[in-house]
Amino acid sequence: MAEQTLANHSDRLNAINIYPVADADTGTNLYLTIRAASQAVAESEPADVGATLAIAGRGAMEQARGNSGTLIAVSISAMAEPLLGAQRMSGPLLAAALHRAQLRAWSALSEPMPGTILSVLEAAAKGATSAESALNGDESNQALAETINGAVWAARAAVELTESQLDPLTRAGVVDAGGVGLLLILDCLRAVILGEFLQEDLLDGLSGYKVQDPNIALEMPEQEGVEVMCTISLTPLAAAGLRLELDGLGDSVIMSAVTEEADPTGAYPWRLHVHVPSAAVALDAIHAVGDPSNVSISALTASVSEDLHDVL
Repeated sequence: MAEQTLANHSDRLNAINIYPVADADTGTNLYLTIRAASQAVAESEPADVGATLAIAGRGAMEQARGNSGTLIAVSISAMAEPLLGAQRMSGPLLAAALHRAQLRAWSALSEPMPGTILSVLEAAAKGATSAESALNGDESNQALAETINGAVWAARAAVELTESQLDPLTRAGVVDAGGVGLLLILDCLRAVILGEFLQEDLLDGLSGYKVQDPNIALEMPEQEGVEVMCTISLTPLAAAGLRLELDGLGDSVIMSAVTEEADPTGAYPWRLHVHVPSAAVALDAIHAVGDPSNVSISALTASVSEDLHDVL
């Protein structure tokens, strides 16, 4: 459901994608990332709710696209942890999963910012926790319904607030694209849990989101530089060192372990994302510590649609 919903909304999400750079691809990136998660689950036979999300998270992480796609992939992987072994979802488990996701997503970014998908995820986690706490650990389906509804409507309020939290969004008169994408994913989760349809009025009134609104991203000045993404196997110490170096070379640095299982050398696979002036700047630093895979390089401008994948 989330895959199809994001496909339907990708054009409008792209149109309001102006932060951290106006490259008009948030909708596309979220769709491709969730599609990878969906395909991973379809090709497996998970044993329980947590295992399903773990498989989805790993599939999403290995093919994650863009800032928002990477943070969504990190969140899915994190949500799996409290759910491992669970045969069904409950209010307490959902609240715990969303709490774990928001902690992991905030820590994955070197410079997390309010007014983004992170704020919306944090609000969803708090909304779920607040609703669940009032139910005193009730594990009934009704309690689960109240918990997921609490998460969705807290996220909706947080999306509306993003317009006033970041100057670029305020000046353009739009809400954050990644935040809207997360809200759509959460409503898909709500619909699946409750056996209902998506809420048709969920996005009503969000600035810049009417069909007739202009494509703000295409009206913004072109951005210089590129987005580099890859997967690389490193020890935690080496990963910390690479993160520090990339922080000095560019911005929007995201690094998160794909799994919690180390190889015999103590290395973990990490998904890496960074914006840099040129690909060579990042690739030189990356190659100095390991051999990357799933490498993609994308121009940070809405006027360039062609990406390079697996270039190394």
